[in-house]
Amino acid sequence: MDPVFLFLDPYLIWFYRLTGNTVLDFVLGTYVVALLAVIVGEGTSAVAALLVKRHTERQTAAARKYQDLSMEALKAGDRPAYEATNKLANEAFGKSFFTQLTLSATFFWPVFFALGWMQTRFQEVEFPLPLVDLRFSYVGAFVPLYIAAYLLFKVVKKRVFPAAPGQAPQPQGASAP
Repeated sequence: MDPVFLFLDPYLIWFYRLTGNTVLDFVLGTYVVALLAVIVGEGTSAVAALLVKRHTERQTAAARKYQDLSMEALKAGDRPAYEATNKLANEAFGKSFFTQLTLSATFFWPVFFALGWMQTRFQEVEFPLPLVDLRFSYVGAFVPLYIAAYLLFKVVKKRVFPAAPGQAPQPQGASAP
């Protein structure tokens, strides 16, 4: 077992031994591991976003600037200027897009870490599906519990932190981007 997994194992496995009921303990333990993955992912995502905030703002500003310039060139009927500035705008949008994609990876890395630890403990465990002759593994149990943990975390986060700094509060019933 990996040294990091060895260090964390006694703490994580504790959640799988709470009630003495094997199925309930597996669900509770997996839910806690999934919730920890959500929390760590959210934290690393927030830190990464802060670290690259200026860079992201510059990329977004450049994309907007080149898009505006290309639209002005198009309105003026200057096709070569439009094509040149539109190409620059597309490049800037591409850079911005891939920066955002990279930032999203900072949210999901703990999922793979959690599944790696679970593999060391539950690789041989399978769960039969009722009424059909199919089985699913720890991954099949983790994914829906991760989604549930994420949804719960999102609700709690909205109540604890109603609006991020520099952001206007959301009207009732509106969803954040």
